[in-house]
Amino acid sequence: NKTVEPCKIALKDAGKKIFKTNDEEMAANPNVQPDVIAQNQKEAVKRYIEQVGLNISQFDFTLDGNGKLTLTGECATQADYEKVALTAGNIAGVAEVDNNMTITSPIAAEEVKPTTYHTVEKGDTLWKIAETNYQDGSKYALIFEANKPMIKDADEIYPGQVLRIPALA
Repeated sequence: NKTVEPCKIALKDAGKKIFKTNDEEMAANPNVQPDVIAQNQKEAVKRYIEQVGLNISQFDFTLDGNGKLTLTGECATQADYEKVALTAGNIAGVAEVDNNMTITSPIAAEEVKPTTYHTVEKGDTLWKIAETNYQDGSKYALIFEANKPMIKDADEIYPGQVLRIPALA
């Protein structure tokens, strides 16, 4: 197992809405207990991350009332480690991800080229992001593949979404 420095990602309140905020839950049901709201949010996050299909095990997390998600468990690869943090961070209502997962791959840390990240802005396309990062827009497919299955269509990215930009081989 490779222990990686905890990865903390602070993200904007953009992303896929998979659960109601505390205020929305209280407005819908004023008698709902805070622990029920927290449990509903946790179940929604767990289902969402599991459906992405990453190679992770012993996955668990905590979600505090301020939108901080702390991840634990094991990832098979560096890519899975990065993708689980981005998947979690690209959920509306998650303000920060603290990735405390470990990587079980035997690849040494020095063999992995560093990944950079890009926060999508209005008007961005994968082609434009590839031109900026690789000086070649036709390499957009590398970015698309690096962010699967979080993005399923190269034309469906949105402002505030954070994408992995893998280093070129």
